[in-house]
Amino acid sequence: MMSQEITKIIEENVTAEVFGVWFLIGAALVFLMQAGFAMVETGFTRAKNAGNIIMKNLMDFCIGTVVFVLLGFGLMMSENYIMGFIGAPDLTIFTDFGAFLEGGKAPSFVFNLVFCATAATIVSGSMAERTKFLSYCIYSGVISLVVYPIEAGWVWNSQGWLYKLGFHDFAGSAAIHSVGGITALIGAVMVGPRLGKYVKDASGKIKKVNAIPGHSITLGALGCFILWFGWYGFNGAAAWNGSSLASIFVTTTIAPAVATCVTMIFTWVKNGKPDVSMCLNGSLAGLVGVTAGCDAVDALGAAVIGIVSGVLVVVIVELLDLKLHIDAPVGAVGVHFANGVWGTVAVGLLANPKAPAGLSGLFYTGSFRLLGLQTLGITAILVWTAAAMTLTFFIIKKTVGLRVSEEEEIKGLDKTEHGLPSAYADFVPAVENLDYGYPQALAVTGDIPAAEAVPVKREPAFSDGSPKFTKIEIVCKESRLEPLKTAMMELGITGMTVSHVLGCGVQQGKPEYYRGVQVEANLLPKVQVDIVVSKVPVRSVIETAKNVLYTGHIGDGKIFVYDVENVVKVRTGEEGYDALQDVE
Repeated sequence: MMSQEITKIIEENVTAEVFGVWFLIGAALVFLMQAGFAMVETGFTRAKNAGNIIMKNLMDFCIGTVVFVLLGFGLMMSENYIMGFIGAPDLTIFTDFGAFLEGGKAPSFVFNLVFCATAATIVSGSMAERTKFLSYCIYSGVISLVVYPIEAGWVWNSQGWLYKLGFHDFAGSAAIHSVGGITALIGAVMVGPRLGKYVKDASGKIKKVNAIPGHSITLGALGCFILWFGWYGFNGAAAWNGSSLASIFVTTTIAPAVATCVTMIFTWVKNGKPDVSMCLNGSLAGLVGVTAGCDAVDALGAAVIGIVSGVLVVVIVELLDLKLHIDAPVGAVGVHFANGVWGTVAVGLLANPKAPAGLSGLFYTGSFRLLGLQTLGITAILVWTAAAMTLTFFIIKKTVGLRVSEEEEIKGLDKTEHGLPSAYADFVPAVENLDYGYPQALAVTGDIPAAEAVPVKREPAFSDGSPKFTKIEIVCKESRLEPLKTAMMELGITGMTVSHVLGCGVQQGKPEYYRGVQVEANLLPKVQVDIVVSKVPVRSVIETAKNVLYTGHIGDGKIFVYDVENVVKVRTGEEGYDALQDVE
C-alpha cells in the first residue's frame, strides 16, 4: 500500500514537472508568433514601410515587457484582487524575487507577457503605412500597461468576476484577439485611410475604391505558417494532460484547415479566381475562431467553427473596405475582431460535454446558460476595451498626433521615421557611393600603347556615304522572349538589350481582384527588346520578329524603328559599323 502511494506521488510530481516544462515551451512558441505577425503585416503592406512594420512589432514586445513587469502583471494576476475587477500590484518581482519564484509566479508571468504582446501587435497592421511611430509606441504601452491586463484578469485570474461566473475563453479568442481586433478597428477609423485608397468626387462622396496590394505575398505566407505553428503553443500550453493536449492539437488543426478551404472556394466563386492573401487570412481566422473553445469542442465543432470563420473573414474585410470605407490593410479586424467574437460565442453553441473541458453547449444539451455567459463576457470585454482605447487614441491625436504628414506617407515611413532609404538595401533607388577598393577601369584613348588596348580600326567622322544604323524596338509578350532571341541570333544579330516593361494598347489591360477590390491592371507586363543593326537588313529583322511573335490575338506586340547616329564600343573604342560586329 505504501509503495502504491509513493508511486502515485512520484507520478504526480513528474507530471507537474513535465507540464511546467511544456508550459514554458508553449510560451516560447507564442513569442515566435511575433515573427509571424511581423511577416504577415510586412508582406501585406508596401515595401517603403517594411522597416517601420518590423520596428513596431519589435517594440510591441519590448515596451510591453517593461510596462507589464512594472504594473500590468500585478493588475492581471495579483492575489489581492479588488471586488473581482482589478488586481492590487505588490511588485514582489522586484522586492522579493525569491518569493516570486517559489510562489510559482514566474511561468505565469512569462506566459501572460507573450499573450499581452500578441494583443498589442494585432493593431499594427490596421494602422500601418500612415501612423507616427511615437504615437504607436504610446498606444502599445497603454494597452500592455492597463487595458489588456485588467480584462484578462477578469477571464483568467481565479478571483476575476468572469472566471467565477464560468465564462470560458481557454486561450484568448475574447481576451486577446477580440481586444486586439476592436482596437485595430478603432485605430483604423481614427487614423483615417491611406492616401489614394478612396477617391472622392467634387461633393466629397467616395466614388471609387483602389486596391493597394502588399509587396510580398511570400512574406505574408511565411508569417501565416509561423503563426499556425506557434498557435499549437498558444492553444496547447495550458493543457494539463496528454489527452487534453492531443484534443487541442486536433481542433487547432481542423478549424483553420477547413476555414482556408472555405475561403478559397468562396473567393473563387465570387471573384472568378481564388484569392491568395484572403486564404492566408482565412487560415488565421480559423485559428482565432477555435482559440476560445479548443478544449471544449469536438472535431465536428471545430469544423463548424472553421466553416463560419472562412466566410466571415471575407465578408467583414470586404464590408469594411467596399461599404464602410475603413482602411485596414492586413485584415486584422476581419480576422481577430469578427472571429474572436464568433469563437467566444461558438463555445456556448458547440461545447461538447465529452470534450476535455466538459462544458455544455446549446447544440448538445439545449441549455442557454453557457451561451448567455459567453455573450455577457465578450460584451463586457469589448465595452471596456473600446472605451479605454478610444480615449487613448483621442488623447494621442490631440497631443502628439496620430498620423504622419502627406509628404512623409508618400515617401514611406522607412525613410521619414527611421532614416532607412529602403528596408531592402540592394534595391535602394539611388546610385551607390561606396569604395570597394576595386582598381579603376582603364580608359581607352588613342594614346594608349598597343600592349594595353585592342588594336582598332578608326572609322572616319560621319559624312555622306557612312553606314546607316537602325534601332529596332520590339515590345512583346514575356512568353515569346526565348523564341525571339533564338531567331535573332540565327539571323546574325550579335547583341540585344532586354527590359521588363509595363504597357497597354488595344487590349487596355485586364481587371483582377485583390482582397475583393478590383485592380485596374491597365498596364500589363511586357518585354522590350532593343536591337541596333547595320549589316543585317532591317526588313529581315522585322519579318523574322513578326513570324516569331504572331499568334493572331490582341497583345502580340509592336515593333518600332528608329535611326541611330552612331555606335561606340567601350572596350575597344571602335565606332560605327565595326562597333556592331562580332569578335573575330
